[in-house]
Amino acid sequence: MSAVYAWLSRHPQLVDGLLALLLAALGAGSAFGHGRPVLVALPLLLAMIVPVAFRRRNPEAAFSVAVVAGAIQLASSSGPSGADLAIPVLLYTLAAYRPRRVSLAGLGICLVGSIVGVLAWTNGLDLYRKIAVALVIFCGTALVAWVLGDSMRYRRAYYAALEERAARLEREADAQAQIATAAERARIARELHDVIAHHVSVMVVQADGAGYALDSNPERARRALAAISATGRQTLTEMRRLLGLLRSGDARTELTPQPGLGQLRELVEQARAAGMSVSLTQQGAPHPLADGAELAAYRVVQESLTNTRKHAGLAAAASITLRYDNDGLVVQVSDNGRGAPAAGDGAGHGLAGMRERVEMYGGTMTAGPLTDGGYQVTAQIPAAPALARGQFGGAA
Repeated sequence: MSAVYAWLSRHPQLVDGLLALLLAALGAGSAFGHGRPVLVALPLLLAMIVPVAFRRRNPEAAFSVAVVAGAIQLASSSGPSGADLAIPVLLYTLAAYRPRRVSLAGLGICLVGSIVGVLAWTNGLDLYRKIAVALVIFCGTALVAWVLGDSMRYRRAYYAALEERAARLEREADAQAQIATAAERARIARELHDVIAHHVSVMVVQADGAGYALDSNPERARRALAAISATGRQTLTEMRRLLGLLRSGDARTELTPQPGLGQLRELVEQARAAGMSVSLTQQGAPHPLADGAELAAYRVVQESLTNTRKHAGLAAAASITLRYDNDGLVVQVSDNGRGAPAAGDGAGHGLAGMRERVEMYGGTMTAGPLTDGGYQVTAQIPAAPALARGQFGGAA
């Protein structure tokens, strides 16, 4: 049954043509009665029936032609015709496909015509019976046709609004997905920059040291090469983790934990192994930070050490201070180098990337050269009701 309905919905012109033929069959007998000549009855019949076949293309024109033909029939005949059923059909179409103000005008015309027709065709009935016939048969039919058509128009508009809303929600969902994808790509880009810039700078320093000590101190060169190998493996591990985030549909990807404050000692030892003098000091009792804030603090320290190696010179010493207070954590990294700015790599992943990370968790960050030489980065990250991932204290 649904297949038949779908097929008929795809061929509305055929449905309207069959409806017109049915109305023509109903009205043929009465249309040629009442002593009317064929040359008069046939044009009236066609004027009433043919518009039904084209009612969806132009409902106003089809209704107007049929109403004019009905008025002529009313003025020239002694009784109704079966073809008059075309008027309610066209009124339904007018109410279903046109604004309500247009269909209300059509309803008014039908009601007036019904009353006039009843008065003209029921000469043998008293006034009360005429009123009953007008209300029940003629006016009632017009009202039912208009109500059904208006309901169809309202339902069609309602479905169209639902479809538009669904399409709008789908577009908004796509836009949100694109925004989320762009944000995730930016986050991964920052991660890649932090990992690569830090570890590659360590490997470059170790390689330079190995080159200088290759002839004079082979053992030191051997240790530098071992450090390069270990750093390279660590870099590959983190690269695999980050690239695993880009893989879709693979739930089995093993992801290593994100680094936090508990891994700062390893970071400091790595910098010391590369020949840099680094100290780490904690002040105050550790307390919880926001989710992901420890990673931001870790990356601030990591990027600052990388910039010290790049811009402050090999002889520069770095000092890392973690100070816990009532507002949260203050991370301060300073060096005694040449005071060159901790510039990014031209793509916004250096100093700008650190500031983005800190501000993402409601914190602030300042960076600039010191008056006595050197450079200092200070980041303040607010506390949050979460358990701290790592605790370490004292001076190193």
